[in-house]
Formats: sequence, C-alpha cells, structure tokens
Amino acid sequence: MNGQEENPDTYVKGRGAQLNPHNHFQKNDYVQEHVEGIDDWEVEQRKTSFIMGAAKSIVNKVESPDVGMAYSLNPYQGCEHGCTYCYARNAHEYWGYSAGLDFERKIIVKQDAPALFKKFLEKKGWDASVISLSGNTDCYQPAERKFRLTRQLLEIALAYKQPIGIITKNALVLRDKDILQDMARQNLCRVYVSINSLNEELRMKMEPRTTTAKQRLKIVEELSKVGISMGVMVAPLVPGLSDHEVPKILKTIADHGAQRAGYTVVRLNGAIGPIFEDWLKKNYPDRADKVWHMIQSCHGGSVNDSRFGDRMRGDGNIAKMIKDTFTLHCRINKLNIDDTTLDSSLFRVPRAQLDLF
Repeated sequence: MNGQEENPDTYVKGRGAQLNPHNHFQKNDYVQEHVEGIDDWEVEQRKTSFIMGAAKSIVNKVESPDVGMAYSLNPYQGCEHGCTYCYARNAHEYWGYSAGLDFERKIIVKQDAPALFKKFLEKKGWDASVISLSGNTDCYQPAERKFRLTRQLLEIALAYKQPIGIITKNALVLRDKDILQDMARQNLCRVYVSINSLNEELRMKMEPRTTTAKQRLKIVEELSKVGISMGVMVAPLVPGLSDHEVPKILKTIADHGAQRAGYTVVRLNGAIGPIFEDWLKKNYPDRADKVWHMIQSCHGGSVNDSRFGDRMRGDGNIAKMIKDTFTLHCRINKLNIDDTTLDSSLFRVPRAQLDLF
C-alpha cells in the first residue's frame, strides 16, 4: 500500500473513499503501529498530486459488449471527483496505487495524449469508429482546467472529422462549447451528462468533488440549445438511496433539453466493495444494512455480477422495478426516440499537418 492508512475514526472531508485498501497486486503492506518506533515514516499527502505519465498508446478497444462503446480514450488516470462507487478505481491498482484515497489524490496525467491520438488516427485502415472520451475516468475532471488535454483532443478530432462521444459530470465541458458546436453541425459528437441524484446532500457525500445537479442540468440545457445532441446517464442508481428519484430525474432532464437517457444499477466489484461499504456505514448508519442487502438482491446475493448483459442492470425484483420505472418514464417524457448515429463518413487525415497542440 502507498502511504499511511487513514484513521478509521476520522472522516476525510471532501473525499469519497475514507480508506486506502491494500493494492492486491502488491505482496507487501506496511502499517504504523507506534509513532515513536520509526524515524522515517512517510506521512500520506492529503492534497492532490499530479504525476506525469508516458503512455505507449491512448485509444483502447473496448472488449466488453455491454458498455455501449467500441473504443475509449482517457487522458487522465485516477479522478479527483471522488465518486465512491466508481468502477475505474480498480484500474488504479495497475499503476501501483490504492483504489481508495490514492485514486482521488494521485492523478496520472497522460501528457502525450494529443500526439498519440494523432498517431492513432493516421493508422492505415482506421475506420473512424466512434471514440468515447471518459470511458474510464472523467475527461473534464479538475485536472483538465490546468492541463487542457481534452480540449486538444477535441481540436484534433474536429480537424480529422473523427466522431467522438463524451460522458462527464463536470461543468468544465461548457468551456469547449465552441468546438463541440462545430462538431455537432457535422454530426460528429454526442455528449452525455451523468446525473444519478437530484439530492444535493447525497451528491456531496457520494460524489464530493463533482458539480451540483443544478449545474449538470445547466450543461444539458446550454449544449442542447446550440444543437449538440444531449443525453443523460442516470448512473449508477443505488437501491435504497437514489432509485426512487428516477421519475423526477427523467422529467427534469427532458425539460432541460435531453433527448436520450440510460441507466445502470450500482455494482461493487473488486476493491470498490469494501470502499463503498465503509462509506455507507459512515454516512448512513441507520440504513446501511438495508441498502447493502438491496444491492445484493440485484446481483444474485452478491454486490457484484460479472455476467455481460446483467451486470450493469442487475436482476431480481428490485432491478426489474427499476427497469420498468425507467422504461415507463422515458416513454412519458419522450426520451430515446432519436437513434441517429454519428457520422464516420467524413473522416480524413488533413493534408496539411497542422500543429494542433
């Protein structure tokens, strides 16, 4: 494990995870049992740090058939948003860090992402399939304000006429409205905003460094007004905490200009299980057991299900009620009527190799 474990009796304000579980790829762990017994103990850095990473490639083919994307591109690894349920936490262990607080505090910046993106698009035989930004971590997380990698990637995509899908929960996406509008005119982009609750108290606990639901609705409204195809992922729904909000969320997003919506039911695979359970007990001790059992009921008695097709939506009575409610209110609010796909036919490698970054 990297660094010192948090005091279990101390709540780390402004963070989602409240612990730093051991990275299961590492054989050794260390703990501080007596403060006077060691002279060179490294105290955990509570502030966010940025680690410059060098990647060999930046676009990944998505093998999972049920995630709704063929290729993903992630300019950052780790995410300061701190969502307790985030499935991307497990991937942080591959970099040698914990899926807990390390995921929120140690952000890997893939500084060569723009150059690697151009190189990928110029590969012989590339068919211009849609590439999704934020397939793993949010491409508009706070680090983007400083490093501007996502904007550079969008500039390249526009120059090459490469269709792009985006999912984010950060209002920083409005900064790039000019590029997105140009892409939308050519049917080259689609933006999804993630909203799993309109309850600000729940949002502050579960997604501590994200923008408010009000601001996310502003994203939907502003981008849809300039012709950008907008959708909302109501994800993940947590039975016993946020699933009852589905009708209100769907009506609200439709009123703000969303054209489509999707959802997932929370699943807690790998290290996310103990991270979320710890968070749940600390924030909702009165109903933690009930919520935990409701999540289990959606995944065959476990909190995780790896079966393609079932893992994202769950099964059982509670999962069925969520599905039926979601389907009904999408129909009532006229969502998911437009199934237009993005245009890959315009793709071209610019003759003049412009310095886009």
